[in-house]
Amino acid sequence: MGGMRGEPSCPKCGGRVRAPGLFSDSWQCDEHGAVHPLQPVVPPSVEALSVVVNRAHVPVWMPWPLPVGWLFTGVASAGDDRSGGRATAVACSGPGPLGGPGEMVLVAEELGVGLGARFAGIPGPDPGPQMCIGRPPAAKVIAAGRVTPLWHVAGVPADRAVFAGESFGLWLWAVVWPEEAGLLMYDELILTDLRDAGAEVELVPCGALSPRLL
Repeated sequence: MGGMRGEPSCPKCGGRVRAPGLFSDSWQCDEHGAVHPLQPVVPPSVEALSVVVNRAHVPVWMPWPLPVGWLFTGVASAGDDRSGGRATAVACSGPGPLGGPGEMVLVAEELGVGLGARFAGIPGPDPGPQMCIGRPPAAKVIAAGRVTPLWHVAGVPADRAVFAGESFGLWLWAVVWPEEAGLLMYDELILTDLRDAGAEVELVPCGALSPRLL
């Protein structure tokens, strides 16, 4: 995604972006025009998480408590110092419900940012056209105390399951690898907005950086 290059990138394609200057007051991608820049990804730590939490204008969702054996494996954020975080992505990994490793990325974002669609592997920027909203929701999570329905997103690569819905007027995406690990979503996960977690953030167990964020 943002890589560890030390420079921002486009949240939609990962390409280089140009900083605001004389001719534009926004970050620019050659392919996508004005974007909220994806900040460089750093190894997971409480400190890295706190930086994203403190500048975010959108929730920083994490399953809390984490499923048994799961660890926090990275965080990404789109937005600059002026606009603050307009999209966040939190990665976690642990044992899958059917055995083997599982990975999950939870994305909160404003409309049009495109970070969730990139993790989902669809054109984007938003899930609406590919959400199966003609059917009952595929899963429900408890997001900051609210029951939040999520629908399957169609047309994604076969190696993952993707769910999306609306929470607090923003997109909430859950992208899970492999597809079978999507069974995790049927247990009514409890999601906490880490902006409201206070000192509990320091209790988050950290693992190795997820390659999904790179």
